[in-house]
Amino acid sequence: MRPGRVLLVSGFGPGHKNDRYVRGTLFDPDRAAEVERDYFAARGGFSLRELGFDHQGTRYPLMRPRRWTVPHLTTFTLEAILRQAGVDHHVLDTADLWAGVAEPPPGDFDAVLLSTTFIWDRATLAKAVGWISERLPGCPLVLGGQYGNLKWARIMRDHPQVAVVVRGDAERALPLLLVALRGHGSLDSIPNLVYRDDDGRIRPTSIEYVDFDAQPAPGFPGAYPSVPYESMRGCPFSCKFCSFPAASPKWRYRSAARIRDDWIHYAERNGATFVKAMDSTFTVPPTRMRELFELLPPAGVAWEAYSRANAIRDAATVDLLARAHCRTLSIGFESMSETSLRNMNKKVTAAANRRAFHLLNGSPVGYRCSFMVGYPGETPQDYRLTHDFLTTEFAGHFTLSVFGVSDETMPLWEDRERFAIEVLDEENPDFSWRHCGMDVETAYELNHRTLDEVRRRNDDAVLIIWQDAYQRWLVPSLSRAENLRLEKTVERVAMLPRDHPDPREGMPVLDGLLERLRRWGCFRGDPATYAQDSLITD
Repeated sequence: MRPGRVLLVSGFGPGHKNDRYVRGTLFDPDRAAEVERDYFAARGGFSLRELGFDHQGTRYPLMRPRRWTVPHLTTFTLEAILRQAGVDHHVLDTADLWAGVAEPPPGDFDAVLLSTTFIWDRATLAKAVGWISERLPGCPLVLGGQYGNLKWARIMRDHPQVAVVVRGDAERALPLLLVALRGHGSLDSIPNLVYRDDDGRIRPTSIEYVDFDAQPAPGFPGAYPSVPYESMRGCPFSCKFCSFPAASPKWRYRSAARIRDDWIHYAERNGATFVKAMDSTFTVPPTRMRELFELLPPAGVAWEAYSRANAIRDAATVDLLARAHCRTLSIGFESMSETSLRNMNKKVTAAANRRAFHLLNGSPVGYRCSFMVGYPGETPQDYRLTHDFLTTEFAGHFTLSVFGVSDETMPLWEDRERFAIEVLDEENPDFSWRHCGMDVETAYELNHRTLDEVRRRNDDAVLIIWQDAYQRWLVPSLSRAENLRLEKTVERVAMLPRDHPDPREGMPVLDGLLERLRRWGCFRGDPATYAQDSLITD
């Protein structure tokens, strides 16, 4: 018996938790058009789309959307499972759901599959479940992914519309479940499920793990210049702010040879020239990384991945990464306070963070470093070390987030009494916490102060806030360092309404920034005159 027709609802979450910082600027997703018209009225209006440059005799827009983006890993993986099982399926991107424009495809479905990997709170889940229940009433709703793995008991209690939650690996469980939902097979014999029996009682089944190294990597027909990749499940570390290990307690990883073979397969079958490894930490275990340093150079596939700072031990390591075609590493520095790092159980020191930064800075390997403010126990004095590092030392791409407590499975709750952790609004925990070091509003004030000062004082530290939607680098003839400074200038233009609320003060600054852009060959022009070709540089 073959599974029936299903609707897969999958994609990213509804936004970024720190979107409040860009409100009223050219980066504001809801008000950019209004800002373009009103704030810049003295210059006849202004849009970032007007910025352009000449390249080999042709005018191009500076802000060129990426023609190819890395597919969403969860959707990529689930579609492969469904295709392998012969399941007729349609995909609905959650981005349309959050934007309020989603409509289900015509026809009937035997089940709706909702990925919760990028859902982080009750309100977001309720919106997704409500939309599905309203438009596909009576259709069995199946949840899977990170949030469902962690919150299945609460979800089954609060949302009677949810028929089943798939926990953990779905490769075997999901096809069997879809067949069972059509009346062929018993749910209690399928691993990795939580379901309601005929009496309405919630029943979990046994947990089983697939042989991850033997499990084929997701395969697709057609061209995919960039592909996501999953080289491990679970995580060997136990950072107290992360619930990832709780969702997949058993750490498993693919061998170096398997990774090499998978990447070559994507290159040969799909034309992939770039792989984005989405693992929590691609550079562990060290023995596998040493093997990859031997196997990846001949494969010729560029890649980026997540790493820990202490994996960047010396200049020889950076050289090996470059020869293995590593383009970028994303590293969670989190803090430059030894006290905060110990409280997080990060197992990395501030000295290791600083060493990794100095080794990577100026090397062929790009890097993105993430920081947070407000981890339980952190005081404004502790955080000042991170603030000073970003404003006076750091160069390159960075993110700075405000700590959130939406997940009660985080190990940090073991320290509830030690740090006097409180959540004042259970329905909105990320924005209503306090602890012995600070409260959430203080954390946002510190976050915004740092971002403001970095923009004003540090020409070389560039906030990641818009870059992923556009070609990298913006001007292909410029160096990495020049492109970083160009990005920084674009940020300063976009954030003028925040930095200079009075347009009369902001317009002279705009003129100076446009003059600076001209030094790199960029100018303000008519977007209608620019080439439509994306001039792909990434």
